[in-house]
Amino acid sequence: MFTTKQMKLIKRIAFGSAGLLVLLMMTATVVEKLQGTGTAWTAIYGSPFFTILWGILAVCALVYLISRRMQRDFFTFLLHIAFLVILAGALTTRLCGKQGSIHLRMNDTPVSAFVTSGTEEEPLPFDVRLHDFRIDYYKGSFAPMDFTSRIRIEDNGMQAEGEVSMNRIFTYRHYRFYQSAYDKDGQGTTLAVSYDPWGIGITYTGYALLLLSVLGFFFQKDSMFRRLLRHPALRNKTVLLGIALFSSVAGMASEQPKHLSREAASAVGNLYIYYHDRICPLQTLAKDFTVKLYGKTTYKGLTAEQVFTGWFFYYDDWKAEPVIRIKSQEVQRRLGIGGDYACLNDFFGTEGYKLKENGTGSSQYKREWNEANEKFNLISMTATGSILKIYPCSIEHNRMSWFAPVDDLPKGLPDDQWLFVRKSLGLLSEQVMKKNDEAIIGLTGKIRKYQQKTAGSVLPSDARFDAEKLYNRLNYTKPLAMACLTVGILSFIFYCRRMNRPVCGKTRVNVFLLAALGIIAVYLLSLIGLRGFVSGHLPLSNGYETMQFLALCATLLTFIFYRKSESVIAFGYMLCGLALLVAMLGEANPPITQLMPVLASPLLSLHVVTIMIAYSLTAFIMLNGIMAIVLRYIHKDYQDAVVRLQVMSRLILYPAVFCLALGIFIGAVWANVSWGRYWGWDPKETWALITLFIYAAALHASSLPAFRRPMFFHWFAVIAFLSVLITYFGVNFILGGIHSYA
Repeated sequence: MFTTKQMKLIKRIAFGSAGLLVLLMMTATVVEKLQGTGTAWTAIYGSPFFTILWGILAVCALVYLISRRMQRDFFTFLLHIAFLVILAGALTTRLCGKQGSIHLRMNDTPVSAFVTSGTEEEPLPFDVRLHDFRIDYYKGSFAPMDFTSRIRIEDNGMQAEGEVSMNRIFTYRHYRFYQSAYDKDGQGTTLAVSYDPWGIGITYTGYALLLLSVLGFFFQKDSMFRRLLRHPALRNKTVLLGIALFSSVAGMASEQPKHLSREAASAVGNLYIYYHDRICPLQTLAKDFTVKLYGKTTYKGLTAEQVFTGWFFYYDDWKAEPVIRIKSQEVQRRLGIGGDYACLNDFFGTEGYKLKENGTGSSQYKREWNEANEKFNLISMTATGSILKIYPCSIEHNRMSWFAPVDDLPKGLPDDQWLFVRKSLGLLSEQVMKKNDEAIIGLTGKIRKYQQKTAGSVLPSDARFDAEKLYNRLNYTKPLAMACLTVGILSFIFYCRRMNRPVCGKTRVNVFLLAALGIIAVYLLSLIGLRGFVSGHLPLSNGYETMQFLALCATLLTFIFYRKSESVIAFGYMLCGLALLVAMLGEANPPITQLMPVLASPLLSLHVVTIMIAYSLTAFIMLNGIMAIVLRYIHKDYQDAVVRLQVMSRLILYPAVFCLALGIFIGAVWANVSWGRYWGWDPKETWALITLFIYAAALHASSLPAFRRPMFFHWFAVIAFLSVLITYFGVNFILGGIHSYA
């Protein structure tokens, strides 16, 4: 059909346009950061050149596929066709689709047009009226779980009613309505409107073909993935040896400030409290308080409950304790301290409070200044008892609200209840001063019985309550991260030295390493399971939770791949340790909170799980590349080992790319269900697509011969991982966007 020269030209145009698209998308994210979304859209995303470039890529790819007779490899051909169908759907949406929003009020005139952009309006072929609006709250809290708009359509004498809520769409005559926002008074709502009669169907067809082709590819007997599994380079195994455990035990100061006994403090921690828009054990607040203040869950051998109750009952004694961690040297200088820890007395001098706002200093100093003041305010709230919302009381409409002993109580509260709320903590303080543990535990039990009697219907179950207490005690993530990193690095070095010494069979050390990794996997699974059970949803909603899941993926993938290359064991430890360490870089253990309504979708969980598996696999490929590069310079006879590592990386690359592609498109479906668009060129979306393009290039070794060279492939694997780091961390901390959750 085409000459060899023409085929080469088509190939160059196809891959060249893909590379140019990657560069343009990278540029667009930077432009958006510097100049705003409007400029990025006008200059790049919405430009005719950008659209034409996608068209050139699609046409050249199709011609190239047919010319190479890829139809014979059915599932590979179908995979590429799926992407072309998705592009066709996106083009159809852009040409024929309309998007905007409408604002409706109760008992107001019907709306017959929606706002598309700015103040421009697009007429509707019918009228829309708000019939009813309601907000559903999480049990026992004021955190919204969902909000629902009941709308009425008036269409030439015909009427139709429908409900619109988060992750539930109402469709009428190809117009799709999505719940977007609501008025503070609860009498109005904002709905996103999308008109896309053809594009969504075409796009979803592409997604279905993509899923079918991926599944078929892995089960196809003669696929490249199955051939790599049988590659001779993976038959000769080497053994990973070497292990070292690292542990450190913090010293305990001999002199402790005044505190409750462990039993009495534990009884206080067993109370219910309204915290972060949910009901949880007071132990959770105590742990967060101690970690926020000191950076650890214990202080001088005292538990978090003992630290918290110490500040509440023995405030004067604790004021002199160096328990407040100050990271900033500038703030340390302002406080006049010579180390990382300050006492509350250090915050005051002859001129009063030392950290008064003076309007000067860098943005970094202001953040550090704010952090120090937050710790001071946290102590103040604890000492005054304003943070202790432990008393449930009924308010209007038979709703339950929680109060601290210093709060203004609702009118009409029975005298005995009013007296109990006001006096019970005072009576408890008297027994604390007398050091009567039995009386303390007894009074605490009475407060708990009051909570159960007053708010029994909204309290979490005993199983969930106990699960959260158990979760709070499992706080060894940071030591585990350091231990995994130490074992991983040492075993990595040792493995490199023994790479060309083949040893047959399993060794005791190898079995021990795998057994230890299995225990780590069970521990992480327990943490994730407990956090999910307590929160009521899969714990994948913030950076800490996703990195913890990444660590779990690393351990599980190690057991899958170690039979092909035992060096994977070292990589599993390193990746697990790095993921846990990154999780601890921010807030050590962010509070469990209620899920935002828009995130309450199983598609989101599936999206995050798939993406994190893809990131784990790309990390293994990157570590393989580092090992190959190291071997290149420390061994004369490195060729066989490097080839073996390349085959292993290529084997892992297929599920990595496919998981990344599926994760992106599952996220697109979720976005379309949630707010009416499956792609918005948000920086996170854009960089995920860039990462997919980069790694997908390595799958085309038959068309791009450079990827057949082992060392080129390994260098590519190391450099390509930068796109993963930018996608996950760079967007969160630098580029921003709606997907940013640092």
